[in-house]
Amino acid sequence: MPTPPSQPNGTPSKRNKGLRGRPQEPLEVRISKTLSYILRHGAEKEGLKLRPDGYMKVSEILACPKLQGVEFIQIQSIVETNDKKRFHLMHEPINGESADPLIATGWWIRANQGHSLQKFRQVEDLELVEIKTPEEVPIAIHGTNPEAWESISLEGLSRMKRSHIHLSAGLLGTEGVISGMRKNSEVLIYIDIETAMCKGGLKFFRSANGVILTTGDEKGFIAPSYFKRVEFAGRPGGDAPKESN
Repeated sequence: MPTPPSQPNGTPSKRNKGLRGRPQEPLEVRISKTLSYILRHGAEKEGLKLRPDGYMKVSEILACPKLQGVEFIQIQSIVETNDKKRFHLMHEPINGESADPLIATGWWIRANQGHSLQKFRQVEDLELVEIKTPEEVPIAIHGTNPEAWESISLEGLSRMKRSHIHLSAGLLGTEGVISGMRKNSEVLIYIDIETAMCKGGLKFFRSANGVILTTGDEKGFIAPSYFKRVEFAGRPGGDAPKESN
């Protein structure tokens, strides 16, 4: 597959007001947030369609009004440099399209996980690898905030509008761990994968960028009984690990 060209020096001159995020954020951050919104949640609202495997033509996504003025080479740079590997680019021209790797028409883009579009039957095959034994996942952590923890401690973790609950295969910064939770997570919930799999029958998967995913139980939850321990990592002074009930 052709290698995308690297990002040239300089910044684009046109900053579209339709981009998501705060105006003071770097342009590449706002473009990344807009890509995430479209590829994970908003394709239908924007009049765009995904293939069954989650890919969308880059040429079509660039024609979306929210990304007006954004160039193909900016998309390539964001995919290459994103520290959480949120996206994947694939060069696959079809009949009548150019095979030139330097223009957008031969390229497809996909979000690696985080979709809420499953209910529209637009994303059915995301190349997830099923985890067969608990030993494959020594650590699985969900990061959240103290406000959310109040309800999570009673009801469990919910996938909400997403297709899956997201878990990190370790603490961010650990070797090989790039994604799965927000960097500013203050409450770290360690999941008992063995109990959840063997007694609860929950299924777990690994995404292309190493995130651990599960649909949860029949209601879309990981029950508190499958929490191994909870750490309040972000509080001043730090709290000792607390066992869940």
